[in-house]
Amino acid sequence: MVDAQLFSLAAQHSRPEPSSDSIVQGDHWRITVLTSRLLRIEWNPSGVFRDRPTQVVMNRDFSDVQFQVEDQDGYLNIETANLHLVYNRQQFTSGGLSVTVKDVDSSDNSWYYGVPSTQNLKGTVRTLDGADGAVELDEGILSRNGWSVLDDSGSMVLTEDSKNPFGTWVKPRQDGVIDLYFFGYGHRYKDAIQDYYKLTGSTPLLPRFALGNWWSRYHRYDEKEYEGLVQRFEKEEIPITTAVIDMDWHLVNIDHQYGSGWTGFTWNRELFPKPKSFLDFLHAHGLKATLNVHPRDGIRAYEDAYKSVAEYMGIDPLSKKSVDFDLTNPKFMEAYFDLVYRPLEEEGVDFWWLDWQQGGITRMAGLDPLWMLNYLHYLDSAHTGQRALTFSRYAGPGSHRYPIGFSGDTLVTWESLRFQPYFTATASNIGYGWWSHDIGGHIFGYRDEDLEARWYQLGVFSPILRLHSSDSPFNGKEPWNFHGEVRESMSYFLRLRQRLLPYLYSMNRRAAYDNLPLVEPMYWNYPEQGQAYQVPNESMFGSELLVVPITKPTDKHAHRGEVDAWLPQGEWFDFFDGRHYQSLPEAGRRMQIWRDILHMPVFAKAGAIVPMQNIDSHEERINSTENPKNMDVVVFPGADGHFSLWEDDGATQDRVQWAKTDMVLHWGKENRVSGDCSITIDAADGHTDSLPARRNWRILFRGVEDCDAVVTLDGNPIDADKIEQGYDAETMTISIAIKDCPTSSTLTIGFANVVQLANDPTVHDAYEVLNRSEMLYRSKDEAYELIRQQGRDVIASLGTIERDAKYCNNPDEVSHLPHAVLGALIEVFSRNL
Repeated sequence: MVDAQLFSLAAQHSRPEPSSDSIVQGDHWRITVLTSRLLRIEWNPSGVFRDRPTQVVMNRDFSDVQFQVEDQDGYLNIETANLHLVYNRQQFTSGGLSVTVKDVDSSDNSWYYGVPSTQNLKGTVRTLDGADGAVELDEGILSRNGWSVLDDSGSMVLTEDSKNPFGTWVKPRQDGVIDLYFFGYGHRYKDAIQDYYKLTGSTPLLPRFALGNWWSRYHRYDEKEYEGLVQRFEKEEIPITTAVIDMDWHLVNIDHQYGSGWTGFTWNRELFPKPKSFLDFLHAHGLKATLNVHPRDGIRAYEDAYKSVAEYMGIDPLSKKSVDFDLTNPKFMEAYFDLVYRPLEEEGVDFWWLDWQQGGITRMAGLDPLWMLNYLHYLDSAHTGQRALTFSRYAGPGSHRYPIGFSGDTLVTWESLRFQPYFTATASNIGYGWWSHDIGGHIFGYRDEDLEARWYQLGVFSPILRLHSSDSPFNGKEPWNFHGEVRESMSYFLRLRQRLLPYLYSMNRRAAYDNLPLVEPMYWNYPEQGQAYQVPNESMFGSELLVVPITKPTDKHAHRGEVDAWLPQGEWFDFFDGRHYQSLPEAGRRMQIWRDILHMPVFAKAGAIVPMQNIDSHEERINSTENPKNMDVVVFPGADGHFSLWEDDGATQDRVQWAKTDMVLHWGKENRVSGDCSITIDAADGHTDSLPARRNWRILFRGVEDCDAVVTLDGNPIDADKIEQGYDAETMTISIAIKDCPTSSTLTIGFANVVQLANDPTVHDAYEVLNRSEMLYRSKDEAYELIRQQGRDVIASLGTIERDAKYCNNPDEVSHLPHAVLGALIEVFSRNL
């Protein structure tokens, strides 16, 4: 049965009524001062104002704020520390209502009613269906001119309704109501987003499995083929945590008297003769399962659930009359969940892919069916006590409360890939942090193995990694469907995603508790740096990592792809190989970054700590999303650092019980080149029942010279047979492995001597650039000789190397090193200023 308590609890968690002291009101208008930077501005023809939750807004109970109210020349003036509102107390007009943001130094720092911002930093959009590159985005709540307006006038109101099985329902607003929220946060972007979450409700926790790799394909699988696929992934040692089964799981080829086979809720038993056994197989192999549904056409006479649904709705089953899909009818929706979905969930379906593509019309004027589906499905999905989850398209502001987002059917083109990093980061400007894209692209386009490899890399550093493709026999996304280094790259990065689960899950908690999405545009942290606005495809990935995906083809000469990156002020390290990049102290640094197909540009700030799981030990199932016994902690030198590893059971909806393991890096003497270095991994604190009692730790100090480690457990030296130390010169990484440590103990790793940053291996790396490049041998020899002679001073000389035009692919090309080769060499020699 539908659990009305789940829906009433959602309402109980809202606090829609503001403090009465924050309200200034007239006959038909009301202004509520929520914070010194956030105002609610209303007009109601009836003069009756009520504070109820809406589709968008859940909470208006902010802390009390000081403000002054004055009359000046017939105008109402409301002034906070940061805002100045002027209003003529009449029907809203641009000349009669305005708000100025005081602390923005701009001629465009005032809003006039009805006049849009010209500098809004945008938000997201409902879907990328059919998109081949950039599309116009809706507005977000951040703007370079310091203000934005969220219009909630069209939202449904959530009301208590004891007469329907859900205990709550929606109803339209009165005609003529205007309900606006003015955000005047200047460039305090994170403050604006956090107050937006407070206003609209926080992003809920995802279950842990959702952060792993998802396999999805629009393909007519049968159970044997799908089981064979899962076993092949295991053989290849490529983790998969979520099985997405597209629409052919249900009956599709139906009698024309019933209409289209697009909608369906009945297993195709020719393909899946024993659905429960198939779902049991997936669960036994560590996967969760979701099925695709297009529910528009209701419950028809051929469906397994038809008889029970028809009888419940008062329809004679012998009539074979379709039970219409009606989101506005609580009785139908009760039958929809209890009689259609419950039997499938009892067989083992874990959550649902709501693939709604049928427009925005319902029998209730103004109610978007997509929003209602997301709302009801998400809350109902918690009825088993497991963490709520749904998978559907974006339905407007507030949709972050019902994750995960499905961005739609993208084309397989470089243009699609190029747009996705910007699209993902910008969605955070409207609080939508958990997008799932068709990684690798879905339809049309062309086969380009370089494109696919780069898309996989982006997927690893996206909120959700879901491989997807069409049913074309030539469009499979299995890594073994590709050649050589592309296959190697795909497999490596899919394993990396699984390794990153401890980091990702801690960021999952940060999103839910600290109101900071996983992916942040660069200007969030550097709002006064103009360069931060000029790298739309660059973003922060959690608290520790900066990601700059390569989204254009690999250069044929250099065998490397290039991206224009901006490194903010400070010290940065390549996450993979430990190369050290020094940036300018104030403005940061713009530079070209070049990477071969096995690598992508990911940077860790000095002092970063990135906890990961070690999946190479084979002690745990490859698809396991349990809190791992075998842990890697990647540490980057040059500054003090701190990271809190957060863990729970990863699944429970209520009474989430956290265990926290603090990791503290000490880099003494405040010297970026060398330091008295140590890292302490504290004893796990809190509810530790979900953790392994003992762990094997491997600490990886990246970007440093080799140095002997000194390891203690609870202050006592550890036996030598429990420690294994090594050094990898290629990544300049000290590795210290400590076996069998109680999670209730504190582990400290120090060093016998001062730790030094590794010398930059410029000559070695320049050789690698030249060795892989396709160009004249004579030019290679000349370039390498100059490099060995001149070292870092070689950049000016490299551009003078002559090429013999008759050996060039293009005789008109200038006779120097190929541009890409020169660019890659310049990066090598300019990493450190």
